[in-house]
Amino acid sequence: MANMSLQKNPMPTQDPEVRRNNFDEVALGYTEEQAVDEAGRCLNCKHKPCVSGCPVAIDIPAFIAKIRERDFEGAYQVLHKSSSLPAVCGRVCPQETQCEAKCVRGIKGEPVAIGRLERFVADWHNAHSASAPEKPASNGIKVAIIGAGPSGLTCAGDLAKAGYEVTVFEALHTAGGVLVYGIPQFRLPKEIVQKEIDNLKAMGVTISTNMVIGKVLSIDELFEMGFEAVFIGTGAGLPRFMNIPGENLKGVYSANEFLTRVNLMKAYREDSPTPIRHSRNVAVVGGGNVAMDAARCAKRLGAENVYIVYRRSLDEMPARKEEVEHAMEEGIVFKVLNNPVEILGDEHKTVQGMRCIEMELGEPDASGRRRPIEKPGSEFTLDVDTVIMAIGTSPNPLIRNTTKGLETNRHGCIVTQGENGLTSRDFVYAGGDAVTGAATVILAMGAGKAAAKAMDEALKEKHANQARK
Repeated sequence: MANMSLQKNPMPTQDPEVRRNNFDEVALGYTEEQAVDEAGRCLNCKHKPCVSGCPVAIDIPAFIAKIRERDFEGAYQVLHKSSSLPAVCGRVCPQETQCEAKCVRGIKGEPVAIGRLERFVADWHNAHSASAPEKPASNGIKVAIIGAGPSGLTCAGDLAKAGYEVTVFEALHTAGGVLVYGIPQFRLPKEIVQKEIDNLKAMGVTISTNMVIGKVLSIDELFEMGFEAVFIGTGAGLPRFMNIPGENLKGVYSANEFLTRVNLMKAYREDSPTPIRHSRNVAVVGGGNVAMDAARCAKRLGAENVYIVYRRSLDEMPARKEEVEHAMEEGIVFKVLNNPVEILGDEHKTVQGMRCIEMELGEPDASGRRRPIEKPGSEFTLDVDTVIMAIGTSPNPLIRNTTKGLETNRHGCIVTQGENGLTSRDFVYAGGDAVTGAATVILAMGAGKAAAKAMDEALKEKHANQARK
């Protein structure tokens, strides 16, 4: 029977007073009964508008229909046809601006909780299925993937399904990219990421870590080694700063460094070889999901006061609504319409405060958001001992500086020919943040999926032409 409730089934979560002191996952997931009840809200629309909002084109009504039938494994198989990382997507994708934004139920009420249902199905499969995916028959063609983040892993998974011999080269000692170094454990448990990576390995994907392409090997050398196509999914890991006085003081971090040390290197532990400082008052500059992650990590590391300093208003904040709400529940203080102008230090060149100025919103800028303007005479000093800059990232220049004929734009992003990911080099493809600059996990996955399809078509045509000669 259809569930015509105007509201989603709420997501069970840890109590804020408890979770602010641990790194356990905040959202606890639906029970079977909650999932079936929520699935009953789907109208199974004939034209499937929700699918048009999904960058990897999951057949959303089909997997939800399986949940209604309590065929949870069948629902997983529908998901797995389109997504190599469903347990990840169900947790970190901004469904509210993608698939759920297209949901008909959202016209008069809340949309179907597609993301929560995707997470439920993936978690149910991981808890109940002991079998690993089977390795497809090999076609003998070798392809290389540079970067084991969302775009690289998705491209690798789709090519492996098509029978290619796939090797993923990862610069860090652990695969997963931003999924392991950037997104905190309380939002995306690393065990979930590892399970997805293990599934790729079972399908025949080889993952080679500690391999910095551009240093250890060049792209040209990969072709010399017998790889017939290359996908670049190196992300955007180069942090940006404001270029204000004091950014070189001790106690100033980029969000990338801070989150990498917390998430990947466990620097909060007393026995860590790279310990992170224990702060009392922390300012996080920025208003995106990365800023929320950094602020919530700082609170869990024991900071008494954590401030989000953002130059626009709460309405213009680009972070997901859910992440902003969780941060507020955990006691993060939002100082919106404020902007740093100087970081202050003591005689030891250590942070001892941050000078800010109040802002007001003017006319819309090129992004469509109202442009922030300084209010003269409104400067004040914020008492902080740590500052974390979360104002964006750009691609690392290593690949472009070591690869001849690879076109990039003025932002350092690799230029591709349309949505298929082909670069200015034959049989070299790229996708994700390396092409777009910092964006979402699911958009990176969509780019990896599109590139895999294009690579498959190009390689089949190449071998067909060789067979005709």
